[in-house]
Amino acid sequence: MKKYIIFSSSILGLALIFLSLLSCKENNVNQNKAIAMQMPAAPELAKKVTSEEFKKYWYAGDAEISSYKLVQARYGELREGKAVLIYVTEPFHKEKQVKADHNNASNIPVLKLNSTKNYLTGIYPYSIMSSSFYPVHDNDHAIKVSFSSQEWCGQVYAQLNNREKFEITSHSYFESESDSEFNLDKAVLENELWNKLRINPNELPVGNLKIIPSMEYIRLTHKELKAYNATASLSLNDGQKTYKIIYPELQRTLEINFSSSFPYQIESWSDSFKDGYGSNAKMLTSTGTKIKTIKSPYWQKNSNRFLSLRDSLGL
Repeated sequence: MKKYIIFSSSILGLALIFLSLLSCKENNVNQNKAIAMQMPAAPELAKKVTSEEFKKYWYAGDAEISSYKLVQARYGELREGKAVLIYVTEPFHKEKQVKADHNNASNIPVLKLNSTKNYLTGIYPYSIMSSSFYPVHDNDHAIKVSFSSQEWCGQVYAQLNNREKFEITSHSYFESESDSEFNLDKAVLENELWNKLRINPNELPVGNLKIIPSMEYIRLTHKELKAYNATASLSLNDGQKTYKIIYPELQRTLEINFSSSFPYQIESWSDSFKDGYGSNAKMLTSTGTKIKTIKSPYWQKNSNRFLSLRDSLGL
């Protein structure tokens, strides 16, 4: 009987301790909720007003498609090919950072750029695509940037998501690059500048600054993805503006030439850098020269009867 009383007392003591801990946990949860309710919400970034001219052009229900004659440096030689820049506005899901399927007040309107390049390196082809999603209100970095390259050796893919920091996911068939995930402090993205100059070119960053080079350049030259010291300038000559970026450490100079009046269409570009490996590396210049621009809801024109539109683009 005495043993039973002692055992019961022990059980009762454990129960009281458990209830006490549960009560403390509930109190902590309630306190945390109260603190969270008192904390100010993250400030919403100020939205720059888009003009009626902008809305009329970019919200007409179609995309702007521009084709370019491409001369691309690869493996120490210049290759001929074609490039296409496809600009279109679309709603972007704020949390998932993908194109939104449904209208929602929290969606972010973006100007999307899909950039494609196709060229041959000897017997085998290269197919490259970069995508950047930049807020129409020009009030933040690109929300997302992705890059992929396919050729007969294999394929590589990289993605940047703009969250508290830049979150990077990278995949490659090269052992030294393989699969990785890491974060970067935020800095100007070269990829986003091709979007920004179509929205507000007069506010392109100039002077000495840090810029994260394009994912295409980083992956094809096997450089480290990080911000590099750069000098940027904006000039006007004969009705055409040139945005120039010099990366001293990379021995690279990028120039983007575009019309000085709305909608600031890109006419050409040049990208000079050391291409190749070791003693075979040469300073070469890749170029893109516009062939044609059309406006079209291309996603509705996937029938064979629309193949002639590629002829009109010189593709």
